[in-house]
Amino acid sequence: MPIWNRKLETMEHAELQQLQLESLQTTVNRAYRNVPFYHRKFERLNVAPEDVLSIEDIRKLPFTTKDDLRDGYPYEMFAVPLREIVRIHSSSGAAAKPVVVGYTRNDLKHWAEQTARVMSAAGVTKDDVVQIAFDYGLYTGGFGIHYGAERLGASVIPVSSGNTERQVQIMQDFRSTALVGTPSFALYLAEIMANMGVSAAGLWLRVGLFGGEPMSDKMRSEIETKLGILATDNYGISAVMGPGIAGECELRDGLHVNEDHFLVEIIDPETLEVLGDGEEGELVITTLTKEGLPMLRYRTRDVTRIIRGKCKCGRTMARIAPIRKRTDDMIIVRGVNIYPQEIEDILHEIDNVQPHYQIVIDREHGIDQMTLKVELSLELVTDQMHRLVELEDTIKRRIHSVIGLTPRIRLVEANTLQSKDGAQMVVDNREA
Repeated sequence: MPIWNRKLETMEHAELQQLQLESLQTTVNRAYRNVPFYHRKFERLNVAPEDVLSIEDIRKLPFTTKDDLRDGYPYEMFAVPLREIVRIHSSSGAAAKPVVVGYTRNDLKHWAEQTARVMSAAGVTKDDVVQIAFDYGLYTGGFGIHYGAERLGASVIPVSSGNTERQVQIMQDFRSTALVGTPSFALYLAEIMANMGVSAAGLWLRVGLFGGEPMSDKMRSEIETKLGILATDNYGISAVMGPGIAGECELRDGLHVNEDHFLVEIIDPETLEVLGDGEEGELVITTLTKEGLPMLRYRTRDVTRIIRGKCKCGRTMARIAPIRKRTDDMIIVRGVNIYPQEIEDILHEIDNVQPHYQIVIDREHGIDQMTLKVELSLELVTDQMHRLVELEDTIKRRIHSVIGLTPRIRLVEANTLQSKDGAQMVVDNREA
């Protein structure tokens, strides 16, 4: 079983902790001196970089949230001058102000190393042909995996997302052996293959690396059966780096964290107290080598647990359990992060509807579908069909312009969606 960087990925725990401490102290100093946000936070907590004398001292440091990054839009959280930033990406979130991330040349070098490790752990080698079905653009998924695959020496096909029939054709003609994308797209791909009369047995595919949204055990099993591959889970978030934070090896006993680049903690989301290894809680990540956008104790809102101990594959760094839920109300549809409150904010700005809605998520033929039920205002005359069609189109355009996803719209009569406590509803039927 290949290990891309055996020296670092099999490092003894004591040696790793010393490396982490030195990197943590460097990162803390960089953030304190170069990022006004962190300087203010440190002074408010009466903490100085010199107070970080051990790994445990990370608990003295402030947390960082997504709202902090949005408030610093676009460049206020950068720790280097813009002339040293050679790449800029932003999150796929639905916020009016997205999270902007910047990378120095060293950051891109580290990023390629991290994703190369994740891909190697999944079994990808220089002999593979990697078909990347993540979006290329401001979203970090496509480029992050792309450079990791090239670092491995594999052949890369940057197909990007969509054009599903063409994706199938490319898999046949180019003899793709590894598929990278969201798990829901993999299922949709299998559905299209069946419609085209293409058998998985006739392809060269053997492994899939999936991320961008949760992959349940049932979903993994279905992907493996329909595509005839080994399906692995990987984890990354744009605010911290993108893909490459952690990924499963071929044994799939937790996602291996690149601990020389990221320090992970689990906290109780209510008390913010640090929990012990094996306890489930919210994942918090501190970057150890990021120059452009150092991140101290970033609250991911993802729920998991840390698994310590040497994996049977030989790697010694910590693992995290697959992400299945969150501590907030964010939902992920086709790899896009959607916050219900932001849907409500959009509806507030549209005439003839009320900000009462219901989001219904279904999986049809392997692909996620989002239906948005919206209440009409009492003043609208609903027998004018052309006005209803225009209203649906307006809602679709506004939603798409903000979140990059076009939902189905179902207009309903006033006072039919409001619950007794005034809360809005999200109905997720995907697992069912």
